[in-house]
Amino acid sequence: QVQLVESGGGLVQAGGSLRLSCAASGRTIRDYAMGWFRQPPGKEREFVAAISWTGTTYYADALKGRFTISRDSAKNTVYLQMNTLKPEDTAVYSCAARALWYSHSVHEYNYWGQGAQVTVSS
Repeated sequence: QVQLVESGGGLVQAGGSLRLSCAASGRTIRDYAMGWFRQPPGKEREFVAAISWTGTTYYADALKGRFTISRDSAKNTVYLQMNTLKPEDTAVYSCAARALWYSHSVHEYNYWGQGAQVTVSS
């Protein structure tokens, strides 16, 4: 079993950047696909980005070029670098893990962090 803890959320002005971290414990992230999801106010949780156990990365089409997912296996941590933030990026961002292979489906991830609030002001 793996435990996940997000950090790095906060309030930022439009056009700014934030980097979220997801620290894992209990198992090595190299055994998992790690995903980032977000839930905007009043909306359903949606896929943002993922990195499979091989290191291949995947992104929601609308976020390609602004968001970057990466991992540091030595620190057992996954990151989400978010640039050129927009007010519509305001959401609770959560990291998640599933065995080995990437999925964009919320329902296929077994382990979740508690979430980090990101608020982008206009």
